[in-house]
Amino acid sequence: MITMVKQQPLWSAAVLLLLLLSLQFSTQVARSQRVPAIFCFGDSLIDDGNNNFLDSIAKSNYYPYGIDFRGPTGRFCNGKTIVDLLAEMLGVSYPQPFADPGSTGSKIFSGVNYASAAAGILDETGQNYGQRFSLSQQVLNFETTLSQMRTMANGTTLSRYLAKSIVIMVFGSNDYLNNYLMPSLYPSSYNYSPPDFANLLLNHYARQILALYSLGLRKFFLAGIGPLGCMPNQRALAPPGRCLDYDNQILGTFNEGLRALVNQLNGNHPGSIFVYGNTYGIFGDILNNPATYGFSVVDRGCCGLGRNQGQITCLPMQMPCLNRNEYVFWDAFHPTTAANVILAQTAFYGPPSDCYPINVQQMALI
Repeated sequence: MITMVKQQPLWSAAVLLLLLLSLQFSTQVARSQRVPAIFCFGDSLIDDGNNNFLDSIAKSNYYPYGIDFRGPTGRFCNGKTIVDLLAEMLGVSYPQPFADPGSTGSKIFSGVNYASAAAGILDETGQNYGQRFSLSQQVLNFETTLSQMRTMANGTTLSRYLAKSIVIMVFGSNDYLNNYLMPSLYPSSYNYSPPDFANLLLNHYARQILALYSLGLRKFFLAGIGPLGCMPNQRALAPPGRCLDYDNQILGTFNEGLRALVNQLNGNHPGSIFVYGNTYGIFGDILNNPATYGFSVVDRGCCGLGRNQGQITCLPMQMPCLNRNEYVFWDAFHPTTAANVILAQTAFYGPPSDCYPINVQQMALI
């Protein structure tokens, strides 16, 4: 006697698959509606091509930049920047470079990147590199974008869109490297003590952040400055095997002040969220415990010349290192994609010691 085994109908598996696909699609839609776009303001750490269109010597639109992602686009990295990685985590498009003539029409609703290599909080910062979009100019550029958006969306829809979008701001490094720490070209170190200079930066920064708030943006991620004295360019000036301690010591007032500013902004602007990213702490942990993060080279660039491969930054057609995932630094100044992945994941998932008072993932849910 043959025992008949009752089979489950084939359509049940198909229905289950459809339900799963539907749930996945609904989740993606909900996520995209929660954060429709990101808007980026900053320097070369997140520039994705704006300086390609400026009369500047601070450019990276040549090989081997971009060797691991899209080729040389103007990103100062071998691959993806922290903005690219956060965009992927949020499920939104990579923001368009503002200066690109193709960044017009409906494309701008996918997000816009205003970051410019050599830019600083102060207008004069980075002028030794030529043309760049300073922080104040980047805010004006956002107003230009907003004027275009107003011709394509009604006020209510646009207000909701801006309030749900996330702003990423990465500033301050050049105000030290290409201003305060360059006394032969800039008088700031003669005119201000390190704490006074940090407070000058914070006052300028706060005004521009509030200008963006007044234009309708409500979610801000403000990255602190990393340990500048440990980048290859500065290590080349330090005793062998050491970071340039002075560079790192003078950053404390700025980073602590930026965290305090976040508290103040959150207290004074209910319905908004301002987040401080502890770049110094995160990057410092990578440098102090490289093996934990999969790195073996922390003191020199993957692509560069001179001591620590940091005295001259990556040149056109120069052969970079092959084991790029083991290097913290790509060139004389900028992290590799492997390091950016750690920074982005920490910004997205990190505890309050790294992202204060909440992380990017939590910010996206608001």
